[in-house]
Order: sequence, then C-alpha cells, then structure tokens
Amino acid sequence: MYGWIWRHLPGNAWVRGLISLVLALAVVYVLFQYVFPWAEPLLPFGDVTVDGASAATGAGR
Repeated sequence: MYGWIWRHLPGNAWVRGLISLVLALAVVYVLFQYVFPWAEPLLPFGDVTVDGASAATGAGR
C-alpha cells in the first residue's frame, strides 16, 4: 500500500517526502479531532478493576 502511494505522488524524492509528511500529519489530526472523540464513549475505559481507595493509600503492601 505504501509503495503504491509513493509511486503516485508527484515530484522527486524530497517533494514526495514532504507530501508524505503532510499526509501523515493530516491523518493524525483527523484521528485526534474527529475519530477518537467519536469512539471514546464506545470504549470501556471507565470500567476499571482496581480499587482506587486502596491503591491511593498504599494498602495491601
């Protein structure tokens, strides 16, 4: 897949590298701004199995 993208980008190696960097940054931006906030309520990050009170006081050592 990456080879196909590289072959279809215009310019020499430096221009392709710059375009690839811009594309990668755009993908990261879209993920953090739109995809991750949309998916957060669907993921079970609030379901923890560690008791917060005993972990904070150091009990059980």
